[in-house]
Amino acid sequence: MKRITSIIVLLVSFFVFSQQKSSLYSTKNKSVTVYTTAESSSLRLSKTDNLTFSELKQPTERQICVFVNPDKTFQSFLGIGGAITDATAEVFAKLSNEKQQEFLNAYYNKESGIGYTLMRTTIHSSDFSSTSYTYIDEGDTALKTFSIEHDRKYRIPLLKKAIAAAGGKITLFASPWSPPAFMKSNNDILKGGTLLPDYFQPWATYYTKFVKAYEKEGIPIWGISLENEPMAVQKWESCVYTAEAERDFLKNYLGPTMKKEGLGDKNIIVWDHNRDLMLQRANVIFSDPEAAKYAWGMGFHWYETWAGGNQMFENVGKVHAAYPNKNLLFTEGCIEKFDAKNYQLWANGERYGSSMIHDFNNGTVGWTDWNILLDENGGPNHAGNFCFAPIHADSKTGELIYTPSYYYIGHFSKFIRPEAKRVSTAVSRSSLLSTSFLNKDGKMITVVMNESDATVIYNLCVGTQATQITILPNAIQTLVY
Repeated sequence: MKRITSIIVLLVSFFVFSQQKSSLYSTKNKSVTVYTTAESSSLRLSKTDNLTFSELKQPTERQICVFVNPDKTFQSFLGIGGAITDATAEVFAKLSNEKQQEFLNAYYNKESGIGYTLMRTTIHSSDFSSTSYTYIDEGDTALKTFSIEHDRKYRIPLLKKAIAAAGGKITLFASPWSPPAFMKSNNDILKGGTLLPDYFQPWATYYTKFVKAYEKEGIPIWGISLENEPMAVQKWESCVYTAEAERDFLKNYLGPTMKKEGLGDKNIIVWDHNRDLMLQRANVIFSDPEAAKYAWGMGFHWYETWAGGNQMFENVGKVHAAYPNKNLLFTEGCIEKFDAKNYQLWANGERYGSSMIHDFNNGTVGWTDWNILLDENGGPNHAGNFCFAPIHADSKTGELIYTPSYYYIGHFSKFIRPEAKRVSTAVSRSSLLSTSFLNKDGKMITVVMNESDATVIYNLCVGTQATQITILPNAIQTLVY
């Protein structure tokens, strides 16, 4: 009898818990606020509707729907942001005080701006520096001359201002483009080459010196990536690692050295290159327990596949399925081949929206744009590799130029907050893309993107409730409910 009573109590408790759980996500008699950015309109992250949910009837095949299931959740959200490079910091320094504050608010204030919570920076120079440089004298194997003095002029002041504008806290990771020339097979900081065996340990120690020097400046480092684009021989700073070379450097040098220097809590990101080869790199590194224990996860970029029309989003999902305990982070992307005539090219913004939705739906925990600010020439850049940023500054007029990419990114970063959980979302027509996240405060965020040239009327269906929404052609919406 006692056993039967206990079973009944457990069943009743389970029923009550289930009801309580469901009530957390109930949209009954609740409203959904709609924010819209649309081509051929003045709408830019504009509040365009406040709608009410009502009972959901069985959708017909002629109806277009976005289905959200709050009971099915996936990865936790790390953040969205962009990189502060030397180029960004140099352009920022030329702005008036008023424009500097406008810029900081535009990116880091979650009320008046788009609320960035993630940031990347470089370990010494990249192509987006006015000149190539390192933190040591050439040939200093013992790293006795190590100094970040170069960064104190432009980059460190901007990093500090950005962190303050973000409320005093931001997730910052750093990436090297190349070891110093004397450590490499080609004796050049540029044009690829490989890390010479004699310098495996000094180069591993170099990362720890960077982290400690930046943290001494009051700039917390959340993590590092092992190498930016390790399979690219570029005319700018670059260094090649095969999958096996990266694995061995991680497990034998970088991982142990970080731990030995008291930095074992810093997160190490591997690959940090394109989607095309990411599964092979994951197989080699994550299948080795001694290497995998040092890897927080894998970073990836978007450059290899866009022109061909296949962005290989499925490779992100394949890595996530194969290694669900490792994190995936989009670490860099930008619109290449700068041309000032294309500042307002709508397709540039759509590229961001499409990639972000697909990457999140394939298990990505965070998304990092490349330079957050460049000048009217798409630089400065010592290699002539000029690109777009979401915001440009015209050095002649001192004005800031906001591109569609800024607003498309903002439809995610302004509303989805760190520690949110991705929620199951599906669309019934290929003209729409969508993803959803549940914030810790209980607010559900659904982003819907219309890639077609036609206005679309769709139903947002959440559990047993629904509401009808109109999205303009070539537009993106954020639904908050």
